[in-house]
Amino acid sequence: MKFAFKFSNLIGTVYRKGNVLFTPDGNTVITPVGNRLSLFDLRNNKSETLPIESRYNFTSVAIAPNGCILIAVNETGEALLCSLVSRTAIHRQHFRKPVHAVKFSPNGKYFAVTKDNCVFVYRTPGHAREFRPFALERVLTTAYDETTCIDWSTDSRVLAVGSKDMTTKVISLHRMTNFSLATLGSHSDVIIKCFFEKDSLDLYTLSKNGQLCIWECSHDLSDLISVKEPPKVINVEELDEDETSTKTPEESDPAESKVSFRRIGKHFMKDSLKTDSSNVSLLSADYHQASHLLVTGYSNGSFLLHEMPDFNLINSLSIADHDILSVTFNCTGEWIALASGRKGQLVVWEWQSESFVLKQQGHINNMACLTYSPDGLLIATGGDDGRVKLWNVSNGFCFVTFTEHKSGVTAVKFTQSGKAVMSASLDGTIRAFDLHRYRNFKTLTTPQPAQFSCLAVDPSGEVVCAGSQDTFDIFVWSLQTGRLLDVLAGHQGPVSGITFSPNEAILVSASWDKTCRVWDVFGGKGSREAITLTADGLTAVFRPDGREFAAATLDGSILFFNPQTSAQTGSIEGRYDLTSGRRDTDLVTAKKLTRTQAFSTLCYTADGENILAAGRSKFVCIYNVLKQLLLKKFEITCNHSLDGVDDFISRRKITEFGNIALVEERDNEEEAALALPGAKKGDMSSRSFKPEVRVASVAFSPTGRAWGAATTEGILVYSLDHSLVFDPYELEQDITPASIRQALDAKDYSKAVMTALRLNEAALTTEIVEKIPLGNIELLCRALPQVYVERLLGFLGVQLESRPHIQFYMTWITTLLKQHGEMLKERSPSVMAMLRTLVKNITLRHKELAKICEHNTYLMRYIMAQKEVKEKEEARKKSEEVSGSEASDAD
Repeated sequence: MKFAFKFSNLIGTVYRKGNVLFTPDGNTVITPVGNRLSLFDLRNNKSETLPIESRYNFTSVAIAPNGCILIAVNETGEALLCSLVSRTAIHRQHFRKPVHAVKFSPNGKYFAVTKDNCVFVYRTPGHAREFRPFALERVLTTAYDETTCIDWSTDSRVLAVGSKDMTTKVISLHRMTNFSLATLGSHSDVIIKCFFEKDSLDLYTLSKNGQLCIWECSHDLSDLISVKEPPKVINVEELDEDETSTKTPEESDPAESKVSFRRIGKHFMKDSLKTDSSNVSLLSADYHQASHLLVTGYSNGSFLLHEMPDFNLINSLSIADHDILSVTFNCTGEWIALASGRKGQLVVWEWQSESFVLKQQGHINNMACLTYSPDGLLIATGGDDGRVKLWNVSNGFCFVTFTEHKSGVTAVKFTQSGKAVMSASLDGTIRAFDLHRYRNFKTLTTPQPAQFSCLAVDPSGEVVCAGSQDTFDIFVWSLQTGRLLDVLAGHQGPVSGITFSPNEAILVSASWDKTCRVWDVFGGKGSREAITLTADGLTAVFRPDGREFAAATLDGSILFFNPQTSAQTGSIEGRYDLTSGRRDTDLVTAKKLTRTQAFSTLCYTADGENILAAGRSKFVCIYNVLKQLLLKKFEITCNHSLDGVDDFISRRKITEFGNIALVEERDNEEEAALALPGAKKGDMSSRSFKPEVRVASVAFSPTGRAWGAATTEGILVYSLDHSLVFDPYELEQDITPASIRQALDAKDYSKAVMTALRLNEAALTTEIVEKIPLGNIELLCRALPQVYVERLLGFLGVQLESRPHIQFYMTWITTLLKQHGEMLKERSPSVMAMLRTLVKNITLRHKELAKICEHNTYLMRYIMAQKEVKEKEEARKKSEEVSGSEASDAD
């Protein structure tokens, strides 16, 4: 089992806070998701999360005009300079204060950052190697309060800066003879955005209360005169009388040529809203210079689209009931990206056709559970918001959401066929959802209301069991008829976990009564064995081969049992491995908190040799079951915006009244509403809430190449990347890329393939396999030793996902399965993960080809129909001509 798992993608969360933006080509949306950045490719329908992590949540993002460099600033003012080419962070710069806005100049030479009442202008890092990538060009002290927004003129020589003092300052980057600074007022609230017109100094300013002011400049951009040299100081007394008398009026009165602004219009944006706008605030706006379109987002979920400068309303729509924190146009002005923070929603709207290009939303509250589909293509999640969502693993998008539950979802499971997903909820129902028609086709209930905390589906998919946390019983239903078959009683505490054996009619349950029970469900004999645990049972899970099950207890242990004899086969003391950070409300140190840590979720690896464990911590642990050793710990986040990440709390923050971090700071009255004291769930948007880092559920992909964790930040997917690790097999000194290519040139294909598999370099193995003639594949597969068959099949299955030669790779796969199928069947438990990877990638390529074929079929039908219409039209014209000629002959 390899453990070179690297962070692959973040699924389930599309937006937290900050500004969203499009790449310069207009095809990709970049959104800050906590302390990470996600990219949504709208053309290729795929999402990606950069392997870049900050210590705090990102609040401001800007991208260079060339699309290669990105700057992201977090809550504390730390900026990361990221390369979108190499997907790495190049440099970190700390501004020491919160930054409200950052923006590149149109020519890409500078970028401006707002901090306090100043604007710092830096030179953009170039190809030259520099000790300090951020070279300060100029500091502009413009306002009396914090600066909030920036915009550059088209020629990158003038900036407009809005601030909380309700004024907008227009200032030149370098010294000019006829312009230095202009102050624009006329607002009665904080300036939210300011925008220049294209190739002009005309300006639009917007404030939080919805006022829009249109400013006209007396000069064009071409009229601005830069000062190349310091002006010479000339003594007027030394000038001759002739020289003083020959001055022109313009030279004698330079004030007449100074740049000035005048307001030519003032509009109230909220008058265009359809609903009551008394308590509505303008939160975001963007302006597209080429098409003269202005889009504005409001706190009630509405957004308006106006044509400027005439202020003509084009669209007035609402996407949600919550605030729209960010809006932006793409380069063509056809698409508008809108982001809502409270609902975690991201929408890309095409305003001309009034249709959605993208509409994604995560769980509103915490994510409680997740599970992989049997083929590894889908992930199902359940949340405290009562929703069940299905996510596509390959592209990271949610494609269906079920909202039938009225309370939090505690468990989700796929049936063995993968055609349905089951969910358990605290509302007392078990619901079955069809994955073909996307509907709730079965609802299972109990005679007396019960809150379900866990769920299990037998391997045949016909029997469903659920454990209750208030009645302490286990309920058994038939999925086909929906009838309640049996009620298994015996536990004296809440049932925390149940699991079916993969190959026997055995059900294992764990409970808070410090017992783990083995049930014979189909025999009707009730509890077959009661196993006493060392502490309260938190969860239970079977090994994939069904010969062992594991139970996690409250004292931080993982106990392993034989289901046939109920004898304990091993134990792991993992309390001190699950290191906990100190939360803001804790009164003891993190070291003492470690004694109370326990694993709340378990999952075996695909081969059953290791087990994945996690709980109320930022770590996920992998243990070897046989040797009972910790193999690796994964730190899922370093985001200090979450509670429980810091190991220590500074003594400077501890006062006689408690932790000073718990004192809330509110900038305005809108954030004054408080939730109930002690509330840990629900809508935390009404107060300053710091979510706690935890892992609610972990699951291994059936392919064995990835695993996912449902965390506070979303679904973190970790996968194997062979390009990062050199892992040869039976390597010898004479096995080199040159010798492998030499064997290929000599047409010794068998030796070339085997040595390439031993060297285990993906690029070289791909080159060798694709250069083997199609006619030699069958002979080579027949002579291939069994040791290399599994490795070659695994390699072909991975390459099939990305390589374009589908028929060529399918020929390899089918030939290997025909020649060595019996051997693989005998070793089915060890090769099951590899076979699942094959099935997953073959299914993916089949779906892609099916879409193309279906499109071509409809296109051919359309062409044939057009041909028939044309033939009928020609026949009609010929008949009219014949009838006309006959009529003329008769005359």
